[in-house]
Amino acid sequence: MESEIKIKAFDELTLTELYELLRLRADVFVVEQNCAYQDLDGVDRNAVQLFTLDDKEECTSCARIYRDETGNGVMRIGRLISKERGRGNGMRLLNACIEECRLHGADEIRLHAQQYAIGFYEKAGFAVCSEVFFEDGIPHVEMKLCMH
Repeated sequence: MESEIKIKAFDELTLTELYELLRLRADVFVVEQNCAYQDLDGVDRNAVQLFTLDDKEECTSCARIYRDETGNGVMRIGRLISKERGRGNGMRLLNACIEECRLHGADEIRLHAQQYAIGFYEKAGFAVCSEVFFEDGIPHVEMKLCMH
């Protein structure tokens, strides 16, 4: 059975939900990828969090969406991860992010994709719009999805 995707603003999260989101992000982006970086970057306070919990209330997938600092109808998706890879949960969460961005009036959605994940995002309609760059020592590209 698929977990319900929860959608909450930062100040709507319970302490347990916040802990679980941060724990999953640390487990994958810091420990699994062996990358020391500043996850608590100040963006979460103004972001909408999308996430799933299992029957033990542990986070199994998460992402955040937020307005790009340039404005102009651009939204960003970040910190997207699914603990259960290869089962369609990541794509289900990405599609929920796209829909939520649409509901927030986005004309365009942008994200930084790790180079190995380009194909995943292309399946959802994103296109590479930058050269490869290194973020926290990992090769990334910027990708965008136009909403029109």
